[in-house]
Amino acid sequence: MCGIVGIVGKNPVNQSIYDALTVLQHRGQDAAGIVTTDNGRLYLRKDNGLVRDVFHTRHMRRLTGNTGIGHVRYPTAGSSTSAEAQPLYVNSPYGVTLAHNGNLTNSDQLKEELFSADRRHLNTNSDSEVLLNVLAHELQIKDKNQLSPDDIFDAVGSVFKRCKGAYAAVALINGHGLLCFRDPHGIRPAVYGKRETEQGTEYMVASESVALDALGFELIDDIGAGHAVFISDDGTLHEKQCYADSELTPCIFEHVYLARPDSMIDNVSVYKSRLRMGEKLAEKILRDWPDHDIDVVIPIPDTSLTSAVQLAHELNVKMRHGFIKNRYIGRTFIMPGQQMRKKSVRQKLNAIELEFRDKNVLLVDDSIVRGTTSEQIIEMAREAGAKKVYFASAAPPVRFPNVYGIDMPAATELVAHGRTEEEVGRVIGADKMIYLDIEGMVDAVREGNLNIKRFDLSVFTGEYITGDIDADYLDKLQQRRNDTAKENKDVDDIGDAAMVMDLHNQ
Repeated sequence: MCGIVGIVGKNPVNQSIYDALTVLQHRGQDAAGIVTTDNGRLYLRKDNGLVRDVFHTRHMRRLTGNTGIGHVRYPTAGSSTSAEAQPLYVNSPYGVTLAHNGNLTNSDQLKEELFSADRRHLNTNSDSEVLLNVLAHELQIKDKNQLSPDDIFDAVGSVFKRCKGAYAAVALINGHGLLCFRDPHGIRPAVYGKRETEQGTEYMVASESVALDALGFELIDDIGAGHAVFISDDGTLHEKQCYADSELTPCIFEHVYLARPDSMIDNVSVYKSRLRMGEKLAEKILRDWPDHDIDVVIPIPDTSLTSAVQLAHELNVKMRHGFIKNRYIGRTFIMPGQQMRKKSVRQKLNAIELEFRDKNVLLVDDSIVRGTTSEQIIEMAREAGAKKVYFASAAPPVRFPNVYGIDMPAATELVAHGRTEEEVGRVIGADKMIYLDIEGMVDAVREGNLNIKRFDLSVFTGEYITGDIDADYLDKLQQRRNDTAKENKDVDDIGDAAMVMDLHNQ
């Protein structure tokens, strides 16, 4: 899960890209970066940290130009080296920078091809660098001083043929323009829009529509599966379907947890989909537990709030904000190391005892991954005086790792892996455990766009939409993602990645 943004403007874009990245900060809190282009030169600033910490006034002044791209990142394999912060850059051909959200599932094979056949050197372990070099190679074999939009779209089509997995990417091709494309399954989201200024039309691409809203851009459309958008340096928009056999199968976890509720993804309101998840969950409770004794519904801030509102309404039970959140603590399921996550939960939430004392409480969360947060929160509810603590998840049990860009842990670290719902309840200490079923979740999202026939449900079902994931791949993934590997990982922090660089002079 990362956030990407790109703008082709009529005025300097550094502040606009910065503002967009702050809106997308929820998609990555590990690192941030911006590249701009000005008179044939590319200017880069990237480093580990939040957007507000990475960019200072001295950096912003150097990021000149009316076109640029940006990225917020969290690592999908536990790495936190600033060398892998994005955007990434290659000087040939033309000078290309790229920012990427997702994960290539055949990156090991592509690394070998890039070295042995394409004669390209990779300097990091990032699959985003692999994607960048594949794109650069496909552009280079055109062997032209100036590429046409069709040349660029042909190169993207070749990328689609070579690269498997999930990728929504934005790239700057120096002297040509800004390119954004989305993999043939459309797993990770991307949108584009425009705004009118006195100087002319400006275009923007981003991971979520909320970034466009914040900057006053009008949403044009989602970038479709196997689709690409190119905005040339003169501000002309070009678009093309670059992969004929594409099928939109987006990741449903965007609606469960990842995206902001005020975003539209694939023409589906995230807010509305979460309302419907709460409604479906209430229907299940009333069907399976009609004589429930729930006194109060309490959401676990913030992602579950929307579902909890509708759930309480349908159950005709009052909802109360029983937990107060510390806004300065990051998302816990992506934090490396179990001890760090446990410590973070207590720092992140504080219970209001009056809302728990002598009550049967139904806690509602968007999902349960490791169970660390859930177990701690249930303990807090009991300490606050709750008589009984029931726990509801607005998503089905997460039983399988994600291979498409979300750093969900190894299968053995998922609390629901190999356990029934009742067993999960016992592990986290709940008096009763309630999960939304898969059909209810799918219906809740699909109601917003009936044209979506399938979703990527792999974390719930273990069926991977790209069809190339086997036991060997998952075993290797587990070795990279388990907590022990993350805690022992050496961090190679390359200092020059933290500096603003004039790439034209490198």
